[in-house]
Amino acid sequence: MATGGIRRLASVDALRGLTVAAMLLVNNPGDWGHVYAPLLHADWHGCTPTDLVFPFFLAIVGVSIALGVVPRAEAGGDRVVLMRAVAVRALRILGLGLLLHLLAWWWLDLQHYRPWGVLQRIGLCFLGAGAAALYLRPRAQWLLLAGLLAGWWALLLGGGTLEPYANIASRIDDALLGPWLYQHDAAGRGHDPEGLPGTLGALATTLLGLRAGDWLRHGRLRRLVGAAALALLLGLACTPWMPWNKNLWTPSYVLWSGGWVLLALALSHVLVDLRGWPALGRAFGVNAIAAYAGSALMVYALAGLGWWEPVYRVAFAGWMTPRFGPYLPSLAFALAFVAGWWAVVRWMDRRGWHLKI
Repeated sequence: MATGGIRRLASVDALRGLTVAAMLLVNNPGDWGHVYAPLLHADWHGCTPTDLVFPFFLAIVGVSIALGVVPRAEAGGDRVVLMRAVAVRALRILGLGLLLHLLAWWWLDLQHYRPWGVLQRIGLCFLGAGAAALYLRPRAQWLLLAGLLAGWWALLLGGGTLEPYANIASRIDDALLGPWLYQHDAAGRGHDPEGLPGTLGALATTLLGLRAGDWLRHGRLRRLVGAAALALLLGLACTPWMPWNKNLWTPSYVLWSGGWVLLALALSHVLVDLRGWPALGRAFGVNAIAAYAGSALMVYALAGLGWWEPVYRVAFAGWMTPRFGPYLPSLAFALAFVAGWWAVVRWMDRRGWHLKI
């Protein structure tokens, strides 16, 4: 594999696309009261397949930085100019997240505006990992990753408890943006699964993807697989002291989810790049922003107009529930939602329309 210049790997586009498709699947069931357990997040501690979706995407953000930004710097590009481009793109991603939440607040008549969210966290992690890629050598990047894991571990345990609302991350978010957080308990304490402190763990996931992307660039497949196995073992070994927790993005969760990401990257690289298998998911991968933001707008429109429930009832639940029970129609709706957006991004890809911000 070439080690210089910019090269777009079909395997990365495919894995990114499958991750986006999984996001749409788990975010849009027909009936939230009837969702199969693997398609739900863990209530608090634990890790379901759904809990792996967001770290997969963040790690792939890091991989994309390694494949896109780093080669430009190595080719002699001005790092200040490159950093400015990274910062501008990060702000655009963050701004899009803020705008989508503004539209949701207005269209769905929510009680309060929520500043934090998925795109906001992606923007912050893209900014941090981009800076690390441009200004830190590989060894320093590893040290930063280790420091984030160790520091976040110490801060979480130093906070006294990992329980909902009482943990240090929730307390910090509550002090900063209490009334505008995602959820509140009966006592009025706030919590946000995409809050600011937990972004430390999410940045560690993105840095792990950054280092994995460098291995992909240089064809170090064995190192990628070895790191996957080590991360999985460490993530499992840490659980007696630090449980997996997506809401807090705990260090053990970084390692456990990161191990699965690295394994998936290695497998996708072998099957797609080396053996020539079809890059399933590529259409979603090259139009990830269009699919995520467009589907969110579609949900807001359907729900805001009062059409979501009637569409689900008439097209799915009304005739499927008596025959198959309530869970299958809910899943069928989610699959149809993904299929509809696959048709959209496939149509865009065939015409060379790739939305970037």
